[in-house]
Amino acid sequence: MAFATDDRNAWEIAYWNGPGGQRWLSRYAVHDALLAPIGDMLLERSATRAGESVLDIGCGCGTVTFELGRRVAPGGRVLGIDVSAPMLEQARRLAPDSLPVEFALADATVHDFERMGADLLFSRFGVMFFGDPARAFSNMRRGLRAGARVAFACWRAARQNPWSMVPLQQAYKHVPRLPEVGPEDPGPFSFADEGRVCSILERAGFTSVELEPIDLQLDLAAGGGLEAAVGTATTIGPASRALDGQPAQLQAAAMESIRAELARHQRGDSVPLAAAIWIVRAVNP
Repeated sequence: MAFATDDRNAWEIAYWNGPGGQRWLSRYAVHDALLAPIGDMLLERSATRAGESVLDIGCGCGTVTFELGRRVAPGGRVLGIDVSAPMLEQARRLAPDSLPVEFALADATVHDFERMGADLLFSRFGVMFFGDPARAFSNMRRGLRAGARVAFACWRAARQNPWSMVPLQQAYKHVPRLPEVGPEDPGPFSFADEGRVCSILERAGFTSVELEPIDLQLDLAAGGGLEAAVGTATTIGPASRALDGQPAQLQAAAMESIRAELARHQRGDSVPLAAAIWIVRAVNP
């Protein structure tokens, strides 16, 4: 599994090759269904066309990579990049032979993107975890042609994302709090500040940076009922990290509290909670 890395990304790389990657993999289809509305909006705004070359950063198990492949065919190609070996193994296993997609186990901060000439840098929640994001985007920019587009989705502030914070608040009734994370430390909400995102991209050499705020409801159950929502809440997001490694009895108690709280939001087979994202677009001059 050896590949070139930036030492500042070591913790995230270990996490996504360990418990984080395994939890996502165990329910990847449900997680992809949860995030499908965001993926659809991002794909629409990316304006991907047949014949284009795309870099998909943080591609995970490849669901969005495959859709990008359908859009660039015929004549195009998509390279999905991720640090998680188990998730990429699943992506390769699921990839239809008819699609022009390939995958690379790589840290985008230091991966050799030279001379790739891609038309689009794309990511669904894959760019908030870099220890040095300006360096990462500078490096990714080397893989783009002049005039190439950037389109990615990232979360806004934690307080604006009850889908993530409601389960965490219930977990904290039973397990210790996670270490405090600064607003610019790597993590799901590190791109919440509009000014910071603009600064990162502009320092990396991109222009015409635009952030579109979108508010929506995410169905934690993906139509599968309350137990599916509990499974989602305890396998992705900060609640899953808080529960990781805790004694079984504490995990069970936390899950009961999460279940009771999510039941208050249940609507039939759905458990909708509010979410807030940025869709970020920019241009490589």
